[in-house]
Amino acid sequence: MEERQVWRGGNMLYPVPAVMVSCSRQGEKPNIITVAWAGTVCSAPAMVSISVRPERYSYSIIKETGEFVINLTTRKLTRAADFCGVHSGKDTDKFEACSLTALPASKLKTVVIAESPVNIECKVKQILELGSHHMFVAEVEAVDVDPQFIDEGGRLDLKRADLAVYSHGEYFALGDRLGSFGFSVRKRKGGNRRGKRG
Repeated sequence: MEERQVWRGGNMLYPVPAVMVSCSRQGEKPNIITVAWAGTVCSAPAMVSISVRPERYSYSIIKETGEFVINLTTRKLTRAADFCGVHSGKDTDKFEACSLTALPASKLKTVVIAESPVNIECKVKQILELGSHHMFVAEVEAVDVDPQFIDEGGRLDLKRADLAVYSHGEYFALGDRLGSFGFSVRKRKGGNRRGKRG
């Protein structure tokens, strides 16, 4: 076996969600920023984070309003997500350019992207100035879900949404289902061993 290469420290935690974050400031057109550094930070209360470069147009909007919406990206929305990541809202109306629909958020004063299967409405609680990016830590105020992705039992079925992820400069659709939480310790047919969560 060859000796493993050791690289300098860098961001290699992939894949990550390539989400479109919508935000708006009173008297201005709403904007969309594509964010790869996004994630869950707490379950109770439900909290998430996004990291944004201070020089980005959306940074000041989010900082001033204290609101943003994380909109999940699908295969169909990948081109729009990429477009929103390489153009600035200073000179481009991204909703119009990408033929996307801005709908009023249910709890906040900003907008959601109607074409996204799930919109996560967020209220900023803290801003951490980390370096190249500042992290907005936010509490989830509401989650808006497109009814077409709710199954007969009333559960969210995101497999139908054909979600996309970002990995080291490339976009990918999610692949085959490999299991569900706890499948490694679940009792097998004909077996008598039971697993424990440790």
